[in-house]
Amino acid sequence: MKAAAFEYVRAASLPEALRELNSAKPISGSQSMGPMLNLRLARPGRVVDVSRIADLRTVSEAGDFVRVGAAVTHAEIEDGKHALLRHPYMQHVAGGIAYRAIRNRGTIGGSLAHADPAADWPLALSALDARLELSKAGGTRHVRASEFMLGAFTTLLGEGEIITAILLPKLGPTLRWGYYKLCRKTGEFAHASAAAAFDARTGLARVVLGALDGPPAALDELARQIAQHGPAAASEDALAQAVASAMPNADSIDRSIHTAALERCLAQAFGTSSANRA
Repeated sequence: MKAAAFEYVRAASLPEALRELNSAKPISGSQSMGPMLNLRLARPGRVVDVSRIADLRTVSEAGDFVRVGAAVTHAEIEDGKHALLRHPYMQHVAGGIAYRAIRNRGTIGGSLAHADPAADWPLALSALDARLELSKAGGTRHVRASEFMLGAFTTLLGEGEIITAILLPKLGPTLRWGYYKLCRKTGEFAHASAAAAFDARTGLARVVLGALDGPPAALDELARQIAQHGPAAASEDALAQAVASAMPNADSIDRSIHTAALERCLAQAFGTSSANRA
């Protein structure tokens, strides 16, 4: 199918885009909104292109965080184009998203705003306890990435509001991480996924399960036990119990698949390979 007719506007600046969003839908890499338009699941009368706005394309330091513009592409993160994002965790996640053609166009902010339960960035950024900068013509607010997604394709974004940046905690050499997803073939969305991040220096201890019916689920008790007692706390029973708690209505097969993803994620985080450390 082809999209229903709409008016296209390319915004030259963020203030201009925010004014336009009172009566338009944003579009950047078009890897999420494009299919929605073509399937006529979305029928906006007006679309504003934010892909070339400088404020959304930059990466800079912001205190204890790295501020990542929402229109930075997956490929730019994968390739280490921005020095502040050259960390194995970020590059590993970005490099596993779909196919290179999609990574060339798709943006980190667009993925978050689309809020597909099986997408990578909602899970990956929740594990890092990142923050999101949300802006509209009336001002800006910050929310935790773990609280942004309310359900499948449903977020905290209000009318006329867009993600303008991701505030990423600075990732250093003490971070131990794991990120694993199970796909039937390369490039497709995950059927099960898990992310883990531990940093004794900052006190970060997060284990998160993804590819659920709704937003990623933080396995807080499991993360606390691992932080206190080490990887030995991630026993077979502990993993099964954590997954069952996060997926109370799932069948045994689905729980088993997610448990396998979680086990491999934690093995990556605490394994002997140097690939899981900066």
